[in-house]
Amino acid sequence: MAHLPEKIIDFHVHLFPDRLFESIWRFFDKNYGWRVLHQIYYRECVAYLRERGIGPIVYSNYAHKPGVARGINAWNVKVLEEIPDTYCFAAYHPGDEDALSMAAELLDHPRILGFKLQLLVQRFYPHDERLMPLYELVIEKKKRMLLHVGTGPVGHEYVGLAHFRKLLDRFPELPVNVAHMGALEYQGFIELLDDHPGMYLDTAFTFYPGFEGSFNLGPEYLERYQDRILYGSDFPNLILPREMEIDCLLGYGLPQTFYDKVFFSNAWDLIGIGAGDRV
Repeated sequence: MAHLPEKIIDFHVHLFPDRLFESIWRFFDKNYGWRVLHQIYYRECVAYLRERGIGPIVYSNYAHKPGVARGINAWNVKVLEEIPDTYCFAAYHPGDEDALSMAAELLDHPRILGFKLQLLVQRFYPHDERLMPLYELVIEKKKRMLLHVGTGPVGHEYVGLAHFRKLLDRFPELPVNVAHMGALEYQGFIELLDDHPGMYLDTAFTFYPGFEGSFNLGPEYLERYQDRILYGSDFPNLILPREMEIDCLLGYGLPQTFYDKVFFSNAWDLIGIGAGDRV
């Protein structure tokens, strides 16, 4: 019977300074009618996950407008110094004059794995010309990108498979994680894995049976691409219990290798590449 590995890595956690967390929770409530279950701050988030068997935590945050990335990233560095076994996709906004110099400095940090772009919120294209130097720098430094580029939970003109394809046409070997399995265009995103060896998908807020927009392909896709999928919870910005997603994945009854890879070893390998050593 399939089971979770003894040690789990959560590759999609959100940690923000307190006031930004509060703003995000209010935004979810006002714009989506979603009441976030776990309205807790960063230390409590880490404690909650560690109490439930999560070892290394990979978290991210993003700059919702120009002028805020440097402050968020100064906070990120303090969090990494304070809490062992945490890793970060840092904030970036191409509208900042010092964006690239800040990025170069941050990428020398052994536990900053790369940068997060939340294109649904930030409202620019993944193939925006202002981002090209960032991608080149990330490749040079052997780090990664994390992109929310799918059309879920809602879409607009800046997100979607077509725009992501334009980015990969320019950088076919870009080391990139696509959040939420590429929701809602699951088929198109998962098929890109065949031709783009640096691309991974994460499971965050995707495997909730009956919830509109959940993963809609068969388990054969998960088994086929088990080397390129990472477990992520989206914690704490959840409107459904994180355990439901774990139970759903276990319910597929896939070979044990799937669970060992998705919940631990795939992430462990990426942390090793991105961090140089596992601090």
